[in-house]
Amino acid sequence: MKEQNPQLTMLIELILPKEIFKYFDVINIVDHSSQVDIYLDEKNNPPEEYVHDKLTSKGFSPEITIQDFPLRNKSLYLHIRRRKWINETSGKIITRNWDSVAKGTRMTNEFASFLKGLLGFIPDQQ
Repeated sequence: MKEQNPQLTMLIELILPKEIFKYFDVINIVDHSSQVDIYLDEKNNPPEEYVHDKLTSKGFSPEITIQDFPLRNKSLYLHIRRRKWINETSGKIITRNWDSVAKGTRMTNEFASFLKGLLGFIPDQQ
């Protein structure tokens, strides 16, 4: 998706939560009759707190799926693969602390806040 036209890139940036583009690349978008699936891979930019350590990318953690605001009466799902690195000094696996999923849900914070304001509660937490 990196070679897409600038207008499509701008549209995707308007639809998805802002923090997505700092850490993730859009890999694929699939439009089904009742939902849209957007696939994201975390960029190979290690967390800032490990800038002085030697880190080596070791692929991705299992994919997670979270729900975001619907698009044109279709459910929108973000399929996210988070990167993991090995700290060559300590031998430990490192991942970025990414907290854009509302606690106790599979929705983005923005969508969960919207539903809470609209309904008075977040559906996944009831």
